[in-house]
Amino acid sequence: MDKRTGPAHFLFSFFLLSCLFVLSLATELSFVTCGSVVKLLNVKHNVRLHSHDVRYGSGSGQQSVTGVTTVEDSNSYWSVRGTSVALCHRGTPVKCGQTIRLTHLNTGRNLHSHYFASPLSSNQEVSAFGEEGEGDHLDEWMVQCEGLVWEREEAVRFQHASTDTLLSVTGEQYGRPIHGQREVHAMTGPSQHSLWRAMEGVFMKPSESPLGNMDYSHPLHTEF
Repeated sequence: MDKRTGPAHFLFSFFLLSCLFVLSLATELSFVTCGSVVKLLNVKHNVRLHSHDVRYGSGSGQQSVTGVTTVEDSNSYWSVRGTSVALCHRGTPVKCGQTIRLTHLNTGRNLHSHYFASPLSSNQEVSAFGEEGEGDHLDEWMVQCEGLVWEREEAVRFQHASTDTLLSVTGEQYGRPIHGQREVHAMTGPSQHSLWRAMEGVFMKPSESPLGNMDYSHPLHTEF
């Protein structure tokens, strides 16, 4: 029997077709869901929300959060999660007005803000805080959008739940060791500087189980 038509080849072909089928279904997903891992683009400044294991030299001394122009950097992935008191079941659409956490994929620290001054603009500092996805109430952000759910094509705002400020970029650039990266901070009042859009990532897709109950265990639409 030709090796190319043997059982192993058949199983591989079946697996490939199954993956393509799942991806073709997931391309219809037009909203951001809980459990998704995404990059967030600041619309005004064309930079992606970014973090890395480099700490601020002033303020809180916590892990820095910046904006980068590089598209491919893996340090720009964030996981969309619920809070300690409001679960966010994997695959469910994130609602407008819902409070979430954004956990940095590579370091496990949460997007965070507090009443420290940011290093360059002296706005409110934004950092990454916690360990393995667990921090405190200052890691919580409310999604501000126009409709019922966070649409992937929509520019949204993230309001810090404890201080009511908005995640923003105004263009200040760092020198060494993070030369050229933009300062990310929080500001009062909405503006063009505080608009963000979901870009590349893995979007968890809800699917119907045979019993008609929602099954959130199945991924996914990938756009790495």
